[in-house]
Amino acid sequence: MNAKLLIRLSLIFNYMVFAVLLNSVGAVILQVQRTFDVTKAEASILEGFKDLPIAIFSFVVASFLPKIGLKRGMLIALGLVAGMCFIMPVMANEFWYFKMLFATVGISFAVIKVSVFAMIGLVTDDTKEHSSLMSTIEGFFMIGVLLGNVFFSLFVNDADPRSTAWLSIYWYLGALSVVAALFLLLADVNESASKRENSKAWDDFVEMIKLVAKPLVLVFAASAFLFVLIEQSFMTWTPTFYQDVLKVPASMGIQAGAVLAGALAVGRLLAGVILKRVHWLTFTLTSTVLVGICVLLTLPLTQNLPEVTETITWFNAPFVVYLFPLLGVFLAPIYPTINSVVLSALPKYMQSSMSGLIVVFSALGGTTGSIITGNIFERYGGTNAFYFSLIPIVALCLILFLLHKQVTKQQHA
Repeated sequence: MNAKLLIRLSLIFNYMVFAVLLNSVGAVILQVQRTFDVTKAEASILEGFKDLPIAIFSFVVASFLPKIGLKRGMLIALGLVAGMCFIMPVMANEFWYFKMLFATVGISFAVIKVSVFAMIGLVTDDTKEHSSLMSTIEGFFMIGVLLGNVFFSLFVNDADPRSTAWLSIYWYLGALSVVAALFLLLADVNESASKRENSKAWDDFVEMIKLVAKPLVLVFAASAFLFVLIEQSFMTWTPTFYQDVLKVPASMGIQAGAVLAGALAVGRLLAGVILKRVHWLTFTLTSTVLVGICVLLTLPLTQNLPEVTETITWFNAPFVVYLFPLLGVFLAPIYPTINSVVLSALPKYMQSSMSGLIVVFSALGGTTGSIITGNIFERYGGTNAFYFSLIPIVALCLILFLLHKQVTKQQHA
């Protein structure tokens, strides 16, 4: 098999494994409420236990990873996650185990994401190829989210909220992590272009800090923060929204998260093709506006839903149950596109450091979005919580113009 193709397939598979682990947080938030009597506000903290370690660890290791070895770092991360997954079915009988699980997943994903983003630059030759591969990998990430939500729903007992049988899923997730590590071992990665000769790790770290002061990076930080705030608000709280607002069974709510992930996957895979022909600013602006339109069209349909005397299934659900996840098609392409635009505007030896900053900004946005949405959800209801997303959607449209201006300056510098 072609060496570059094998590397690409390995990156896709590793990313998909972490897609399942990371985005199970929505299903777990719903399940810990049912199984351990945790409130919505308390459950929302799980997003922080996932995202804050991602932010902190990414910031610390991004500049050091090329010297340690991107592949070696990924293997260590996969080992940590596999160990934690194998512990969960045996010992997890209190809420704090789930905090530990997501902290471990967050730390490991920091290494995986920085490494994957840096490796994309090693196997692509120009901006369009970079954007296309980035969107493709992020598309498969969403396929992983879809499969993970479907898989989780199969372990949920709708009749017995207190059942802990759903924890058995972690045996399978641990095994997947081991398989991902074995797959990565087979990939031969030439990491020389990601390293700076005759530079010390501390000097690289200082240079990464200096990156934050660049206008391009500051504007990008705002765009990444806003996007992930929007995305995670929907991704994390869709299962709870479906159960509490649309009154569907818990397993169906988790499956709705899978449908949303499927829509995101379609959007990102299509973006990999469209971006070869359409300018990134036109594409991302159009996508962002369409997300806002979807919110305005679908949320009013959650009011005055007809009474359903029988159990709701996918065959007799209200129209909004099917319509709501479609916003994922338009939401999907924005994040990988802006990431790719910024990374490809920088030299390859700086892409690992920039990848770390991307993960930091994204993690902070995800945590903020989940906590804000969780608290608004509890106090004012799920519909109002999702209406809140219109504020960052408008702000993101404005920031995208500024990002285009800074990218153009960087390319002509």
